Amino acid sequence: MPRRRAAPRLYLDPKRQQWVIRDGASFIRTGCAERDRTQAEKQLARYLGQKHQPESGPDPLIADVLLVYTQEHVPGMRGARNTLYNIDWLGRWFGHLRLSAITARICREYAASRPGSGTRRDLEILRAAIGYWGRERGKGAALPSVVLPPRPEARDRWLLRGEAARLLQAARHTQHLRRFILIALYTGSRSGNVLRLKWNQIDLVSGVMARRASGEAKDAKKRAPPVRLGKRILSHLRRWRRLDPPETEYLCHYEGAVIQKLRRSFPDAVKRAGLTKVTPHTLRHTRATWLMQAGINPWEAAGHLGMTLEVLEKTYGHHHPDWQKQAAEV
Repeated sequence: MPRRRAAPRLYLDPKRQQWVIRDGASFIRTGCAERDRTQAEKQLARYLGQKHQPESGPDPLIADVLLVYTQEHVPGMRGARNTLYNIDWLGRWFGHLRLSAITARICREYAASRPGSGTRRDLEILRAAIGYWGRERGKGAALPSVVLPPRPEARDRWLLRGEAARLLQAARHTQHLRRFILIALYTGSRSGNVLRLKWNQIDLVSGVMARRASGEAKDAKKRAPPVRLGKRILSHLRRWRRLDPPETEYLCHYEGAVIQKLRRSFPDAVKRAGLTKVTPHTLRHTRATWLMQAGINPWEAAGHLGMTLEVLEKTYGHHHPDWQKQAAEV
């Protein structure tokens, strides 16, 4: 069976440490360094737009459906960079198929070919792209149903105090990583909120941190309310503010520049600390678990973490010292 041709995509040249556009056997230089992923993605979008125009009709190629979604909707999305990764995987598998070919069997075959938690997210984006095409380009066309695999079980990995100390020790020579770990552990904020955190979002006098920058669009699924800061993290923040030049914008930065993702530094620190199955999101799990173990009122803990009381009690409630205490004694 011939191998499917992959859609044009970004590729990091390991020698030059620059992004290039890989289109079959061709490599088109973007001139963007590794940290300039966002600019490279814009060049890829322009390249796709110049190379190909989506066909019209009630039964387009999935490649065209994904292209329309990428050009018209993704640029305004929060987390657009991660969405483009998902679209790249979808294009390799579904791109040559017509819209009418999307069936439950095809979706199950895709899920089986790429096991892991990212598969469901891929198919959620495929469903969103088809829905967008139907609203904007294919009004009246019959849209197929995208069958999603079951949601994975919630991860229950969290760090003991000693493990957290080892992780911080492993990150001691990497300033932005140590800051990231401490903020995540003391506020329970999501990784994206911590990496995008600016100094103007932190009031060092009142001790309040705004998880979302002024004017930043709200995510309907991921709450990000302000959080009150404790004495320990405030002490760190005040010291970091004194160390940073006045013009520094981001709190977790590399030579002043924003850090998009901890692709290498975090896994390397986890390995040096002798830990396993630890991701940046584990720090949020850790904060929630510590709050429950300390007997903090669930309503207050949920507000502190920026999650619903229902999710907190369902996922972390069994760590609370009063969990089922009265029921157990009946």
